[in-house]
Amino acid sequence: MRVSKARNIVLCGLFAALMAVGANVSPFLMIGGVPITLQLLFAILAGGLLGSRLGSLAMVTYMLVGLVGAPVFAQFKGGPAQLLSPTFGFIISFIFVAYVTGKLIADRKTATKKHYISAGILSVLCNYIIGTNFMFLAFKIWAQAPDGFSYTMAWSWMVAYLPLDIVVTAASLVLLPKLQTALKRSYSPTIEV
Repeated sequence: MRVSKARNIVLCGLFAALMAVGANVSPFLMIGGVPITLQLLFAILAGGLLGSRLGSLAMVTYMLVGLVGAPVFAQFKGGPAQLLSPTFGFIISFIFVAYVTGKLIADRKTATKKHYISAGILSVLCNYIIGTNFMFLAFKIWAQAPDGFSYTMAWSWMVAYLPLDIVVTAASLVLLPKLQTALKRSYSPTIEV
């Protein structure tokens, strides 16, 4: 038995749309000029519910929709110029967040509490390592870096976000089993002929 392709397309589209909503739920809440978003939550949920392949595909879809000009990124931004934004690395990181979460949780027949905790830790690490390194390089190479900007300064900026990201990650991992159960009940697999 294989899960319906139509269902997969709908779920990928749904999570791409949820990422757009998550990017803009708090456009006026900023720390250091960077908006607070719920994108990490939806990237983790995408991987945990759809699996590594479809979860990361949903994140790629979100990124491509934004790059072609739809205002789906934080602060309702979009377009190819966003590739040069110092925060674009975080958008890239969501692809890896969904993939890692999917591999550790959804792609397994049985995921234990240890798998959920590992997925949470690795998701935050992917988000921070990819996003912060991209931001550092962007400021050093093409964006105007503040005076005295250093690698240490880039990472110190991220300290303000860490408590929120830990809470968001924990919330997503608490929600995942409930949503997995609801999704299994809602959609029974179909047999393709």
